[in-house]
Amino acid sequence: MTSVIVAAHNEAAVLDRSLPNLVGPGIQVIVAANGCTDNTVEVARRHPVEVVDIPTPSKVAALNAGEAVATSFPRMYVDADVVLSPGAIAHLTRALSRPGALAAVPLRRLELSGRPLLVRAYFAIHSRLPVFYNGLFGRGVIALSEAGRARFAQFPTVVADDLFLDSLFGPHERTVVPEASVLVETPRKTRDLVRRLVRVRSGNSALRQAAAAAGAPAAVRASDKWSWLRDVVLPAPWLAPAAVCYVGITVTAGLLAKRARKRGNTVWQRDESSRVAAK
Repeated sequence: MTSVIVAAHNEAAVLDRSLPNLVGPGIQVIVAANGCTDNTVEVARRHPVEVVDIPTPSKVAALNAGEAVATSFPRMYVDADVVLSPGAIAHLTRALSRPGALAAVPLRRLELSGRPLLVRAYFAIHSRLPVFYNGLFGRGVIALSEAGRARFAQFPTVVADDLFLDSLFGPHERTVVPEASVLVETPRKTRDLVRRLVRVRSGNSALRQAAAAAGAPAAVRASDKWSWLRDVVLPAPWLAPAAVCYVGITVTAGLLAKRARKRGNTVWQRDESSRVAAK
């Protein structure tokens, strides 16, 4: 049996599209609703899942609450707004049964149809960065074996939970499973992309600072500021126009994140444009 934990804060619009490919024989699906003000709980209960409902709007609190009722391994953490391919959980489970495999992720597919030019240009570069070929982040899905889950006690109070998990495993312990894929909805508006990047940059920076201050034994993956040029544009110069958009959006998000940190503004910057009801 496999336990799947889905942290859900006001995700009523997306659960009907994400949950069907999670449920199945031998799969314990736990929807950890946290601080919801919509009907997330009611929508989740229309599916054969267990629902944990906590008042605190916190993904970390939701993950830990889900852990409290999870009974099996592998243990999988799935964002509420992504859609796994049919059978992906079985493929991820099999991958983790191989010797030495402690963490597994599916291939990432990006939904870019109908997106504005700037969003498509940004992801033309972003999707080709080598870090997304072997990292555990950027997919919204991470599966851990029992030995992998034993690497930590509880999820720490950080925004970048996926980067935290990535820091716990070496390259030889992580595996990308080609038989499984996840569809990630990209922002439908450029300003929503910037909002998402501000949140990601702030969370990553806070995690790196906390790890350094605590003398953490596991190294948090460092940001490679020039990978877009060295690994993407120089081998494919025709991507240069897209790179201009990528750099502009990245720099803008970085400046906004820095300003937010100086002001002590830790408000969650969530992209709402990709959370639309399934049609």
